[in-house]
Amino acid sequence: MATSPHAQDQLANLTIEEKASLTSGQDFWHTQGIDQRVPPIMMTDGPHGLRKQAGETDHLGLNASVPATCFPPAVALASTFDPELARRVGEALGTESAIEDVAVILGPGINIKRSPLCGRNFEYFSEDPIVAGALGTALVQGIQSKGVGASLKHFAANNQETDRMRISSDVDMRTLHEVYMRAFERVVKDAKPWTVMCSYNKINGVYASENPWLLTQVLREEWGFDGLVVSDWGAVNERVPGLAAGMDLEMPASGGATDAEIVAAVSDGSLDPEVLNTAATRVLDLVSRAQNRPEISGPLDVHAHHALAREVAGRSVVLLKNDDDVLPLHPDQTVALIGEFARTPRFQGGGSSHINPTQVDNALDAFTSLKGEAMEFAPGFTFDGSNAEELREEAVALASKQDVAVVFAGLPEAEESEGFDREHIDLPQVQLDLIEAVRAVNEKTVVVLSNGSVVALPFKEEVPAIVEAWLLGQAGGSAIADVLSGTVNPAGRLAETIPLRLEDTPAYGSFPGAHGHVRYAEGIYVGYRWYDFRDIDVAFPFGHGLSYTTFGYGEPNVAVYSDGDLAISLDVTNTGSRDGREVVQVYVGLPDFEVERAPRELAAFAPVDIPAGETRRVELIVRREDLAYWDERVNRFVVEGGTYRIDVGASSRDLRRQVDVEIAGDSVSLPLTLNSSIGDVLANPVVGPVLQKQMAGMMDAAGAAGTEGGASGDGGDAIMNPVAMQRMLADFPIGRLAAFGMGMDKAQLAQLIAAANGE
Repeated sequence: MATSPHAQDQLANLTIEEKASLTSGQDFWHTQGIDQRVPPIMMTDGPHGLRKQAGETDHLGLNASVPATCFPPAVALASTFDPELARRVGEALGTESAIEDVAVILGPGINIKRSPLCGRNFEYFSEDPIVAGALGTALVQGIQSKGVGASLKHFAANNQETDRMRISSDVDMRTLHEVYMRAFERVVKDAKPWTVMCSYNKINGVYASENPWLLTQVLREEWGFDGLVVSDWGAVNERVPGLAAGMDLEMPASGGATDAEIVAAVSDGSLDPEVLNTAATRVLDLVSRAQNRPEISGPLDVHAHHALAREVAGRSVVLLKNDDDVLPLHPDQTVALIGEFARTPRFQGGGSSHINPTQVDNALDAFTSLKGEAMEFAPGFTFDGSNAEELREEAVALASKQDVAVVFAGLPEAEESEGFDREHIDLPQVQLDLIEAVRAVNEKTVVVLSNGSVVALPFKEEVPAIVEAWLLGQAGGSAIADVLSGTVNPAGRLAETIPLRLEDTPAYGSFPGAHGHVRYAEGIYVGYRWYDFRDIDVAFPFGHGLSYTTFGYGEPNVAVYSDGDLAISLDVTNTGSRDGREVVQVYVGLPDFEVERAPRELAAFAPVDIPAGETRRVELIVRREDLAYWDERVNRFVVEGGTYRIDVGASSRDLRRQVDVEIAGDSVSLPLTLNSSIGDVLANPVVGPVLQKQMAGMMDAAGAAGTEGGASGDGGDAIMNPVAMQRMLADFPIGRLAAFGMGMDKAQLAQLIAAANGE
């Protein structure tokens, strides 16, 4: 957002003390006001609903907030693979924020799911930056279309809750750019969020809140961000270095303590006054933007937003397994509904995003309305594990006399929340025992999961149907009934891999770190990249999800646009008897690579609704920039040239069609030195031919000498094959040739290097 003339005029009339006051909060949720000249504006939590506290304020959801629609959290919304649906959720969030006079809603969170143990995974979209970037962009655009600002968070490499306010995420630059910052870059460039929230943690030893490389060089100078950087609540370590680094607004209020530090630093010359002017101007711009919001009057259309929450929840459900078409339930079947989650749903995560919903649907009520007397309920377990044997026996007795048993299982709120990480990925044992006992008496057992992050599924081979229902927001109970009854044909897809064991996961052994550091030892191999690269079996792969119908894929066509983007088009046919939605996924790989990479990476996706028996033409765009890797030699993204394999399919391991396309690479010009390899010098168009001629002469001479000495005979010292010799020397430093008497001394080699560099 460009600096407004009004903000410049306001700034000119402020004292240093007043400017400094603008860069920290007035209280927990408001920016600082200055008498009648600068009004305070309100920021408050999201990202899947508005958490505006009416009374005493806190950051952990302890005190009551005004009623608001609790939409499905990001863990569920990501499974829709539907940016347009995310945009509609954003519009609803923007409307509710505007009605409550909230200027900025704090979200979305787009951090990558490095480990399934992260306690805040329910707030994040995916293990893949393309999914997180596309859905995050749509959500921000929807929010800001209503004149309310979004706050993109948590920037950056904030992938755990353990020691989250001090931990240093120690990660190499390639991994940081390709995996952990790629989604942020897309949202910043495509959606232009009003604010970006810097995270608590350090990155390679430097706090995010005082990291000029992160907040100024990358975010502003390279990506073009022109909004305001706000701290996570309590993320400021040292305020003056933070301001100098590009962290504009400290939240919450410091009681004036850090304002005084800024004034003192300006006064003694240790802080450039222009740094303060820039930050204060950004705050003034944000206030001005909030004041110019179009009028949106209440009251909130509670029923319309609840209906949207139900639609999104239904689209979020992932049908993992459905042997023998156990689902959808038939109207004449009797059902045993088992599990406390059916009566007492867990529909959102704990902590700062905890929403006070306008209403809550539970599955028990929804199935009672749907099935009437053909459905009976047994709680099966309690969340604290009490009365386990008695409740299990009751549930088993019920399951034994019904046609189908639907068991609701999942993670109690005490096992995953903001503020701490999980220690394992197992369901409570009392629930596993219940599933085993029910399956023993009813072969048509369906397991419905409620969880904010993936769980191990030891019963995977034993039950015929598994439904991953995540945390679905306030309308989740009705949405589950919609899917199980067939009113909604499931179309959710996994935005994160479900592993067989915790020990198989990429960060196992290096998560959550120790002594203030966590090492990202797996590098770029995060999520499905790890499992595919290591050829590790998984329970269910990234992108997986079944439907009540089937889809056939035609041959894809690939065109390369003038800007380098790829256009992939193909026909997809609904080959079943029900209308359905397929999520077409495009994966890209470079088998013959120079720079190591995963076998395949998601590059594009598109949900498409197809009536039964019909065909739809699907077109997808792969951005050239998403083919690039981060080249640490030149500190930028580079596309490696070569023959790329384009796989189109229904998951990362259900690849239906393949086509190859030749992609021209980016030129990378590096100055040569005496430590450059012979291979690098040979590749130089200026001096490469000279060196090639010289080496050919040396090899001919060596070969002749070997022949004269009878080296080719049995028992002699064989001269290396010239091709093998050239391969061996390819990595040999050019400057060391002189020591081997290879016909060029060091001065001649230095002249060769100078000519290559145009000197």
